[in-house]
Amino acid sequence: MELKKVGRNGSSARILPLNFSPDGEGGQLSRSMSGTEYAIEGLRFIEKTIASKNAKSQWEAVELRFHKLANEECRLSRSDFGECIGMSDSKEFAELLFDALARRKGHDELWTASKEELRDFWLQITDKRFSSRLQTFFDLCDTDLDGRISENEVKEIILLSASANKLSFLQEQAEEYAALIMGELDQNKQGYIEVKQLERLMREPIALAEDPSYGYACAPTLHSRRRNRLHLLQRTIKYFALDNWQRIWVLCVWFLAMTGLFTWKFIEYKNRAAFKIMGYCVCTAKGAAETLKLNMALVLLPVCRITITSLRSTVFGSILPFNDNINFHKLIAAAILFGVLLHGGTHIACDFPKMANANSRIFLDTIGHGFHGRQPSFLGILASIEGITGIIMVVLMSIAFLLATHWSRKNIVRLPWPLHRLTGFNAFWYSHHLFILVYALLIIHSVFLFLTPDWLQKTTWIYLSCPLLLYVGERFLRVLRSRQHRVNIVKAAIHPGNVLALDMTKPPGFKYRSGMYMFLQCPAISPFEWHPFSITSAPDDEFLNVHIRTVGDWTKEMRKMFAKVCLLPLQCLFPKLYIDGPYGAPAQDYRKYDVMLLVGLGIGATPFISILKDMLNNIKSTEQQSVSFSLLFSSSFLSTSYFSKPFDSPRRKSRKSRGPTNAYFYWVTREQGSFEWFKGVMNEVAEIDHKAVIEMHNYLTSVYEEGDARSALIAMVQALHHTKNGVDIVSGTRARTHFARPNWDKVFARLTATHDNSRIGVFYCGPSQVAKELDVLSRKYSQESNTKFIFHKENF
Repeated sequence: MELKKVGRNGSSARILPLNFSPDGEGGQLSRSMSGTEYAIEGLRFIEKTIASKNAKSQWEAVELRFHKLANEECRLSRSDFGECIGMSDSKEFAELLFDALARRKGHDELWTASKEELRDFWLQITDKRFSSRLQTFFDLCDTDLDGRISENEVKEIILLSASANKLSFLQEQAEEYAALIMGELDQNKQGYIEVKQLERLMREPIALAEDPSYGYACAPTLHSRRRNRLHLLQRTIKYFALDNWQRIWVLCVWFLAMTGLFTWKFIEYKNRAAFKIMGYCVCTAKGAAETLKLNMALVLLPVCRITITSLRSTVFGSILPFNDNINFHKLIAAAILFGVLLHGGTHIACDFPKMANANSRIFLDTIGHGFHGRQPSFLGILASIEGITGIIMVVLMSIAFLLATHWSRKNIVRLPWPLHRLTGFNAFWYSHHLFILVYALLIIHSVFLFLTPDWLQKTTWIYLSCPLLLYVGERFLRVLRSRQHRVNIVKAAIHPGNVLALDMTKPPGFKYRSGMYMFLQCPAISPFEWHPFSITSAPDDEFLNVHIRTVGDWTKEMRKMFAKVCLLPLQCLFPKLYIDGPYGAPAQDYRKYDVMLLVGLGIGATPFISILKDMLNNIKSTEQQSVSFSLLFSSSFLSTSYFSKPFDSPRRKSRKSRGPTNAYFYWVTREQGSFEWFKGVMNEVAEIDHKAVIEMHNYLTSVYEEGDARSALIAMVQALHHTKNGVDIVSGTRARTHFARPNWDKVFARLTATHDNSRIGVFYCGPSQVAKELDVLSRKYSQESNTKFIFHKENF
């Protein structure tokens, strides 16, 4: 039977009573799952990856490590026990487990273990019976083996668990939480608890907020039928085309344009006199040059942010993949790199040597007029204006390309001092401005072409004129606009995890939508650098808000400057800031979907906080309108059938125009202090969202997952404290925190079952590894169900 409990904030919680029934072996009990019981029923003293193997292979691995770690007397040291059983990252906890197992075997002070004793210990900690695991956990707490656990012993285990899980805040309140457990179990005030009282904690129902970590056994699974390979291939192609049709047609047009231009120039030069000297080399080089003209023009368009932001809300937003602008920019850059290698390589390796070594009479009769009647040498060609500009362009572009790579921009490559400044965002930012010289040299290069004396055939300026004017115009507009958008800092705060939160005034006319981002400039650090940050405030909020994670030189300087000012009482001492924006991002289109799945890793939660705030403002506005509406009519009139179904079909049809009906926010972070960043928003969701429109799931990856002995006591305290006080001990909010990483497959399965025949927008901000997994799952569940998942990743 499943009971429902309504919490203080109006949200429903699932109460799962534990059904006790003897199973016939040693009084072992069978139970249904609840939160605290889950941590004990699935209690493991070894890693999950190890536990998933069969018993024989498990012991063989332990035995192999034993032989490596054992001393000359073939005994394993207590300090090496954790490494031997696969718990090397929790040495202190493993030593305590070693002592508990030794005490159970009658050894009060055992410092080493033989292979036979290790075998006994291993059988004990891998025993899957509930009674055995419960007794081992009890022994872990009962350090004096008197069959009783005192409050001080509970406190010590909480401190140890907090240390193993990197929960510094929990360590500070260990005494309070020990008293909470004692108050729950030691109701007779005896000063200790016994096994049966600890077991009683498992008997009582614990109210848990609905979340996908529990109860998945009941989730409906996708029914799949056997299909032949041809049908499966057709289905895969169909959904691939539906998901990527915007990208496909843009790429097809681009490839056709390049192919057409290359072919046109190739055929043209095949029929020219130069073909007699250089053959197919000149055809290839000139064909590549024509594609370079196109791509050097196109590469500017994806970074015209003002234009793209304006076009997002037009009909072009539905046919052009604006969310892939940075990816398209990179793809064009790769094509430029290939074109430069083909064009320059063919010239240097083939064309120039053939011209220098050609028969003088044939050379002068065919293309000599293009060289003023003189046959140049190889070095003479390189020393010409065309040769010098070409070489300089290749050098400058090589520098910019290398410093724009992922390894360089993200500081993955660590160079020694003083070369360390040649990597990172600053190096990428400044090196990209070398393209100002590249474009100037490209114009000069195109004017002094050897084989094209006719001005009308020098078409480089035709390709570049419009994109260059658009891009340069945008840059000037951004400079002018940013000088008008000087902001005043209203409030600054430094949160745990090296995050700087800034509240600033809104410039006149600065309008944005939730999910957008803007650029920040601090002249005191650098008058040239602009860095993008998601706007975390809602459009209707009084102030602009951003959260800045300290990860590079610029952000470190920002944090240092504001840390000094925060120590002083005068707000006028805040550094001067300029903003540029707002600019469009995938998350701003969240209103197009029936349901939202928002996934943020660490600081990646920032673009979605604005959306949550916007939804909260809408909820407040709706409630205020409902109150005002109710005041206009009498209660008897409102009780009539005309108003008894406010959300039936006539009104329901306009729901999509007002935005998603539900939002699921998954925030995954490594540090407990991260929850301080948006604590106010999470509490506000719990207090205001009585209809459970927003469902929040916090995941702390530094804590071992539910079912691990190292986090079992934390799970008990968490469940008890949340039930009694409605506050999560890990995050300090009403949103309950889960341990380890989410099972994304189960999350998608749950959404598929809950929102059948809906369009779900999956928005993600964080590392690319998780992005690939979410993208694959979105396509998988879209193909196998009536629910359509559309995946978007934030790009700056």
